[in-house]
Amino acid sequence: MSKTTNITIKDVAQSAGCGVATASRVLNNSGPASADVRERVERAARELGFSFSAIGRALQSRRSMTVGCLVPSLANPVFAEAVQGVQAVLLGSGYQMLISCSNYDAAADDAAIEMLLAKKTDALVTTMVDPDRSPALRLAKKRGIPISLMFHDPLDGFITSYVDNFEAAKEVARQFAGLGHRRTGFLALRFSTSDRSRNRYAGFHSECRTRGLPDPVLIEIGEAEANQPDLLAAILAQHPALTAIFASNDFLAIAVQKAARLLGWRVPQDLSVVGFDGIEIGRLLEKPLATIETSPEAMGRQAASSLLTMLQGGDTVQLPALPFAFRAGATLALPNPENGDDGRGATRPSPDLPAEPHAQQG
Repeated sequence: MSKTTNITIKDVAQSAGCGVATASRVLNNSGPASADVRERVERAARELGFSFSAIGRALQSRRSMTVGCLVPSLANPVFAEAVQGVQAVLLGSGYQMLISCSNYDAAADDAAIEMLLAKKTDALVTTMVDPDRSPALRLAKKRGIPISLMFHDPLDGFITSYVDNFEAAKEVARQFAGLGHRRTGFLALRFSTSDRSRNRYAGFHSECRTRGLPDPVLIEIGEAEANQPDLLAAILAQHPALTAIFASNDFLAIAVQKAARLLGWRVPQDLSVVGFDGIEIGRLLEKPLATIETSPEAMGRQAASSLLTMLQGGDTVQLPALPFAFRAGATLALPNPENGDDGRGATRPSPDLPAEPHAQQG
């Protein structure tokens, strides 16, 4: 085949004797491939004259060469790392990224997608409050815009890059049970509008029942309680029997530790705390945080690789969940046998405490 500017990734895959998704992973350096397959794909690309920049030049008249990236917040390092993963894969592809943040607001999600569509973006990678109910996302799909979701559990009709929240949360229940905790709680922010939080609770609840533990207490809080330790402390004081709390993300787990100190509770002697995400700051605390560790950067890479495959005309299939691991930290220990239902004297939180940094959602 002669070198032309209309060579596609399908041609490269066919010449290399592999699937389009495999060729995309090799050319984007965004996933595993054997040395033999990698050599075949790279040789085929050279011989055919394929390059993403050449494709970009060929499509300039029909495409904006932009990818819209919508996340709830860049203040949360989980989403910032995912965006970096997207950017790493797009680098050198000829595509530029437009970033928008919604601050965990469904209406802002739709407004952002409408803006990105108005700017003729060629593809979307998104993390949203409720993608299944988003009219703007349905409009983008109807227009044939390639879409890749991040962090959400698989949703019919969409390619999703994710960690299995249900299975990961079961591991937290196993850790609690293994140490002898029976009176546990799940702390969630905006529980009703976060599929991630709901699935984490469902997995935690399921494994507690499997192990014969009482159902975990669901503690739902708002922005004010998440951001003000004295308010959160007042809520925790209503649950003095709990010996362990699973927070739906690491920032909430850190907030729990601050609130516990106001109550005179020691972590982990009086209250074990486990988070979710594995943000780096959790390692740097005086007591490193026990948490479910994930790789948001790998999630972003996987999502962007799927988009490039779709943009080059390749078919995509739902990939398996990305791996997770439990990080023990120093906030998880055996329950204190002296702590009965009334074994901890909860002090009244002071209303005059200085403001604390804002908690972030996951």
